[in-house]
Amino acid sequence: MTTPYTTPDYDNEAADHGREAITTEYKFSHVTTGRYLPTPGKAPAWPFADIGSWMIDANASAADWLTELKDWRREHLVRIGYTDANYRRPELQWAQRNFVHAQMMVEDRYFFDVDTAQYTVDRYLDDLVARFGGLDSVLIWYIYPNIGIDDRNQFDLAHTLPGGIEGLKAAVQAFQKRGVRVFLPAKPWDHGTRDPGVTHWDGMAAIIKATGADGINGDTFNGVPRAFFDACDANGNPVVVQPESTISSEEQLIWNVQSWGKKAPDGPVPPVSKWKWLEPRHMVNYENRWGRNRNHDLQYCFFNGIGYNAWENIWGIWNAFTPRDGETLRRIAAIYRQFPQLVVSLDWEPYQVCFQGGIFASRFPVGGLTLHTLVNRNEYPVDGEQIGLAHVEGTRYYDVWHGVELSPVVRDGVAVIELPMEARGFGAVLSVQPGVVVDGFDAFMAAAATRARQPLNSYSGAWKAAPQQLREIPPTAAQAVAPDGMVGIPAGEFVFAVGGIEIEGFNWAGQDVQFPWEDCPRRHHRRRMQMAAFHIDRHPVTNAQFKAFIDATGYHPADDINFLAHWVDGAPRAGWDNKPVTWVSLEDARAYAAWAGKRLPHEWEWQYAAQGSDGRLYPWGNDWDPARVPRVNRGRRILPPDDVDAHPDGASPFGVEDLVGNVWQWTDEFVDDHTRAAILRGGSSYQPQTSHWYFPQAYRLDQHGKYLLMAPAKDRSGMLGFRCVVDAA
Repeated sequence: MTTPYTTPDYDNEAADHGREAITTEYKFSHVTTGRYLPTPGKAPAWPFADIGSWMIDANASAADWLTELKDWRREHLVRIGYTDANYRRPELQWAQRNFVHAQMMVEDRYFFDVDTAQYTVDRYLDDLVARFGGLDSVLIWYIYPNIGIDDRNQFDLAHTLPGGIEGLKAAVQAFQKRGVRVFLPAKPWDHGTRDPGVTHWDGMAAIIKATGADGINGDTFNGVPRAFFDACDANGNPVVVQPESTISSEEQLIWNVQSWGKKAPDGPVPPVSKWKWLEPRHMVNYENRWGRNRNHDLQYCFFNGIGYNAWENIWGIWNAFTPRDGETLRRIAAIYRQFPQLVVSLDWEPYQVCFQGGIFASRFPVGGLTLHTLVNRNEYPVDGEQIGLAHVEGTRYYDVWHGVELSPVVRDGVAVIELPMEARGFGAVLSVQPGVVVDGFDAFMAAAATRARQPLNSYSGAWKAAPQQLREIPPTAAQAVAPDGMVGIPAGEFVFAVGGIEIEGFNWAGQDVQFPWEDCPRRHHRRRMQMAAFHIDRHPVTNAQFKAFIDATGYHPADDINFLAHWVDGAPRAGWDNKPVTWVSLEDARAYAAWAGKRLPHEWEWQYAAQGSDGRLYPWGNDWDPARVPRVNRGRRILPPDDVDAHPDGASPFGVEDLVGNVWQWTDEFVDDHTRAAILRGGSSYQPQTSHWYFPQAYRLDQHGKYLLMAPAKDRSGMLGFRCVVDAA
């Protein structure tokens, strides 16, 4: 309850004239939804706007900036009705120590071994410990970019991981056993696949309950809605929600106790995170998935006391940390983990005055300890006096970046700190007041000194794309005459020109695949080839043909989730004998081919059989003709494929049929150290609507789909079949 107004106690209270007048006035908007706040220091106007960044003097107005920003924060928290209740909840406070996070593709070969059919969480984590110091949390990503190849929705895909939902639970528990918290993804845009029959938040809460995961990552969310948070709470599973994008409704800061950060301006003055400033306990994990030099990212993190999303497998494109960036993250994380309470100090103050140009510092004080983090924005080393700290008698000072105790000169009550700072480097000073004891400090300092023996800039900063290998397809016994049901394809010259249609990845090295004649993966491929003769199935393999294989061999895969999911009681549905078999993995298709004395086609063989030698865009010519292919299905459920011989007018110049628009067809497999992927050809009739993030179609003969592989359980699809080839004598 407020109290009635009374006049001041003029007789007993000391006069308070308020703060000193400010020299530089800053006006911070209360309607902005941006991620970052304006920086101190005035940028020069024309004609020096583009060349005069060196003129910016952040020190001159840093104190005024800080004063005004504190006023802005006080008012802004009222404007959003802020309460810190969720930041005080013990079961959510792990987010405040979630310094190194990673989005992990389930297709990463370090996470799952397809040969042993085992989750290999320890292998995955041990690799990251070796390269950059390990993780505090992981996002297990099992949906995009493969979602939309058929009607499995985001929740279905959790159930079709190896071992089903229990397999996912076991993986979650394996991470948690190592002290790593686990997020699972939510997709607000998934409304074109099978209707889950529940709200997205109730569906997500059920997956969280079944697996014991710790958090929800809101893919493309501008703040995860409270419904997700409340649904999990109602189930007795409190979670940390973590939106990918900028929080646009600022009240969401109340229950979004963590978020990702992106696109921090890379200017001469490092920016401040708006969300970290409003609530210093809000842990941001900065994400720059396509970055190849992460120095600016890591300086921004260290200056703000925020974490990093160490994301390297970007939809199957391996964007590895360079050794230099990996070692930088290791050193930052070691400091954060030793002093976690300091990084989320409610009294954090950025832009502490530094003595030398291009050096910026933040102050994080808690209970007799103060951490100063420093970054050098210059391209050259800066040594000597860096910053002056108000001295309290008996205070000890430590260079915790290099693991060295300092003995600063004290002048007029100010301890003058001298530090060496590498070009684009980092520094950190810990002030310890008398009587304060830091647990494990000696061991930490010894480890820091060991790390510092090798300068960061002696580590390689070179980036290169991960090389891929094309999986060998053994030849078949050569046959002079095309076997029954096959078409002979003559030898000839062929210009193999094709490009990947992956939604993301630009035209960068590392995108798509690497054919044996190429020096790195890339999106576009072209090669003039002398094709040997071969025979190819006139139609895709049918249900009846696959049933004959099973009857003859008794074939049944060990990983049988979704195997022939469209069959009933071990046989094709009535009337489906002549439809292409689907719900078969690449391994299932290879098993059939081996039994039949055949093999799967290389992509260029498939394309040559479909295109002939004139470079046409479709098997019948250069213009799309919907009458030559199955009707497009834009519904939420997949429909039965057409019979394989239903569209003879869609045949290629060689007479090969059902190449485009019925079901996708398996061809080559590519492998790198972290990812396996198959090239799919021909597209399918299924086109889920409502989102541009679904697996894109590739009807044109100069386009292919890249389908990430994990395990047969997940790889099988209701819109994916195959045809075979035989080598010609």
